[in-house]
Amino acid sequence: MAKEDDLDIYEKQGLGARMGFGKNPALIIVDFINGFNDPDAFGGGNIQDAIDNTEILLAKARHLGLPIAYTVHCYSEDGAEDGIFNLKMPRMRAGLVRGSHAAQVVDQLEPRAGERVVEKRNPSAFFGTDLASWLAMKGVDTAIVTGCTTSGCVRATVVDGMGNGFRPIVPRECSGDRAEGPHEANLFDMDQKYADVMPLAEVLEELDALYPGQAQTSGNEG
Repeated sequence: MAKEDDLDIYEKQGLGARMGFGKNPALIIVDFINGFNDPDAFGGGNIQDAIDNTEILLAKARHLGLPIAYTVHCYSEDGAEDGIFNLKMPRMRAGLVRGSHAAQVVDQLEPRAGERVVEKRNPSAFFGTDLASWLAMKGVDTAIVTGCTTSGCVRATVVDGMGNGFRPIVPRECSGDRAEGPHEANLFDMDQKYADVMPLAEVLEELDALYPGQAQTSGNEG
């Protein structure tokens, strides 16, 4: 967490303002795939906890009929899709081959018919994909971003989501990382400059307020 003295300059410069929800949110689930939920591969930390909490939010989004998109980070086995990112993380191509178990969305959040699965090879869900146009086609103005890792693909998706004209909302409990330090630092930084980072309970309340006729008492629906 930032020190109190550090916060003074943020407040003085007017950072941390609230953008709030728009009228038409979508849920984006970033890289909750088996490989990123395996501490022996690319996971660890609090990623499983974030998956558990995202399951609650996913049930709400499905109940309300929100657009839902998942990202899957994967590569061709022959190296033809390798890029600069692979120079920093060279094990990813061999570990996240398209169609492999490691590159599949975890069973707990298995996509349903009508929910979009977007393949990506870079940190951002928007870079080199058609996610922005798909969301725009559905009239989306607010991107609720969950996933892993907080310091990597979640952050990149939030920054590019804002740049593409969507209001990024990050439910705190629905984002995970390998280590607490980068997780907390990036939640703080996103909240100050790029997104509204909110407790999951508040996100659920905002959704109920947007769709009062469809509000449900249960937070987890099959």
